[in-house]
Amino acid sequence: MASSKVYLFDEVAKHNKTQDCWLIISGKVYDVTSFMDDHPGGGEVLLSSTGKDATHDFEDVGHSDDARGMMGKYVIGEVDVTTVPTKRVYVAAGLGGTSFKDDKSEFLIKILQLLVPLLILGLALAARTYTKKE
Repeated sequence: MASSKVYLFDEVAKHNKTQDCWLIISGKVYDVTSFMDDHPGGGEVLLSSTGKDATHDFEDVGHSDDARGMMGKYVIGEVDVTTVPTKRVYVAAGLGGTSFKDDKSEFLIKILQLLVPLLILGLALAARTYTKKE
């Protein structure tokens, strides 16, 4: 590829469906839509690597030389590395957005984790003391 197209990260991240799946691996953009059904790990594996730099995911699996050789036919360009986020916030499937915990609610949870067991223990002790037959 003498002159490859350069894509912005946000543009690549939009291609995150089974019928339209693009990945970023080692700075290159791959359109793997036609490979979804043929991928040995299943299409879900490829979909889980969309919307981020999938280089770590790809290298972590330890793909064979044959798999690396197949990649060439799916390259459609390069990603502008200045647009790729350095840190990705994990979003569980189905949540549809990121949410950051509020410090106040986190503090409230810690207080409740302390007080609820103490309250249960106090109620059990009171019940035992007042229901004891002499």
